[in-house]
Amino acid sequence: MTSSSIGPRHRTEGGVRLTPLLRLLILTQLAFNIGFFAVLPFLSEHLGRAMGMAGWLVGFVLGLRTFSQQGLFVVGGALADRYGIRPVVLAGCVLRIVGFGWLGYAGETWAVVGAVLLIGFAAALFSPAVESEVARQAVALEEAGGVSRTRVLALFTVAGQAGAFVGPLLGALLLAVDFRAVCLAGAGIFVFVLAGHVWLLPQHIPGRARTPGRGGLRVLLRNRRFLALCCAYGVYLLAYNQLYLALPAEVERAAGSQAPLAWLFALSSLLVVSAQLPVTRWAGVRLTLRRSMAAGLLLIAAGFAVVGCARPAGWTGTAGLLPVAGFVVLLTLGQMLVAPVARAWVPDLAEEGRLGLYTGALSSVSGLIVLAGSSATGTLLDMGLPVAVPWLVLAAVPAAAVGLLPRR
Repeated sequence: MTSSSIGPRHRTEGGVRLTPLLRLLILTQLAFNIGFFAVLPFLSEHLGRAMGMAGWLVGFVLGLRTFSQQGLFVVGGALADRYGIRPVVLAGCVLRIVGFGWLGYAGETWAVVGAVLLIGFAAALFSPAVESEVARQAVALEEAGGVSRTRVLALFTVAGQAGAFVGPLLGALLLAVDFRAVCLAGAGIFVFVLAGHVWLLPQHIPGRARTPGRGGLRVLLRNRRFLALCCAYGVYLLAYNQLYLALPAEVERAAGSQAPLAWLFALSSLLVVSAQLPVTRWAGVRLTLRRSMAAGLLLIAAGFAVVGCARPAGWTGTAGLLPVAGFVVLLTLGQMLVAPVARAWVPDLAEEGRLGLYTGALSSVSGLIVLAGSSATGTLLDMGLPVAVPWLVLAAVPAAAVGLLPRR
């Protein structure tokens, strides 16, 4: 397939009829996540054990990575609106290759911070460009009498989670060599992604007009319903970020190593791959957008509460891993309800011609929340509080976020 073949023809994927461009963008998400998740799940252990960073600093670096990615999505989204998605996606791939290579050789804190910022900013370029175009294409498909936009975005989530399943297994294999090998493998994957998109991604996508950047942010900041959605979504991302901060520490305590971590990530990804479309179909019939997100946040809160209630028993071995497995399952079920619905909601709230900006802003506001929350979580875990308290505090946050959701 060449870029000239990206036309109006459709093909069925997982029961959903897709255009060739939608198929390319969904496969792009798969490839992005394989490269990314080959590295990220093992970063906190590398920073803490190999580099000797304190817990608060590890939390800050992880939050900085999320902020430089999620927090700067608004920049990538605005650039995609202004210049089209092709140059923005290609530039992001180049920066991700450089960032992973740098991280593999970084031996000091400043170098790690620089590499992490570059890795995050790379995604801030390519992710909002891809996500906004998937949302735009999904709305067009829905309006043409095809499947609902939520189901298309659920399929996009499935592709991402399939990448999140393969990535940690690849990373765990390469970790037997060293962390540098993991980073170089991640960089190598993005070399292939870059080459594929130079060949396949169209120069111009029909129906996508380029929009000047001036004035859009001012209107966005007055959109209270959109900002409320951003805040609730940010709390979800803060909870999801605990897969890389609170979860590794609890797995280490229970099992004596982080070897089970890759399998827990695999469990999460397999659940999404196998159940995301049925869950989306079920929720689409029975729940409004608001109720779907509320149910997802409450499931995430329940996941933290499971570990909090079990933690005083001090179980280790297989028994100690059961509560964290329950946490992963409940967090993943919550994610299945929250993530596609939040993306499907954005086109209804966005100003005409600025879907990239609004898609980026959804993640940028979330990144600010994660940056502040990750440092606070790292401190919370290091404070020597009663063992149940940090997890119960983390449970209270997504439960309270239900009240942030727009009511109309």
